[in-house]
Amino acid sequence: MRNIKLTIEYDGKEFNGWQKQPNKLNIQGTIEQAIKMITGEDVELNASGRTDAGVHAFGQVANFKTNSQIPIDKFAIAIKKAEEVDERFHSRLNCKRKTYRYVINNSPEGTAIYRNLETHIPQKLDVEAMKKAVKYFEGEHDFKAFKASGTSSKSSVRTIYNAEVVENNGRIIIKLTGNGFLYNMVRIISGTLLEVGQ
Repeated sequence: MRNIKLTIEYDGKEFNGWQKQPNKLNIQGTIEQAIKMITGEDVELNASGRTDAGVHAFGQVANFKTNSQIPIDKFAIAIKKAEEVDERFHSRLNCKRKTYRYVINNSPEGTAIYRNLETHIPQKLDVEAMKKAVKYFEGEHDFKAFKASGTSSKSSVRTIYNAEVVENNGRIIIKLTGNGFLYNMVRIISGTLLEVGQ
């Protein structure tokens, strides 16, 4: 049995998040179907974390096990990278940290090309206040106030290793790196920082 690790990039705009759901377009099910077309096997794709509806990924890690002897380069189905790894590797259990980026276009005119990848706020934001506020999220905290209702996680305690706000060419990038995130946590933190900036 082989264990295959995938590094995945996707535009999540049309998807209902990572997790398989009946009658809803999702990332996990779509990739599993593509793998079945290649190997003829039903596989279970384990992800480093589940993304919410509309979230994009630049390098999400997932793995699956297969008996297929198809060469590793044939698994790169619109996937950035495919590699064979130790049988004990599991994308979620071996994940050490995750990074989310939330991009605000803070120019008066916005953009046509990236309109689905960033939020347009034409009013000038106080970036220095946002930079100061984001640092309060660093460290281990109970993020109960920053999760959407209906979250099934047993604990709302998470560790944010690095939190920063960067301004670059009319864009404000909120970047959070942590050991895990609650349902809609990054969106709620970003919305809070947006209020600080306003």
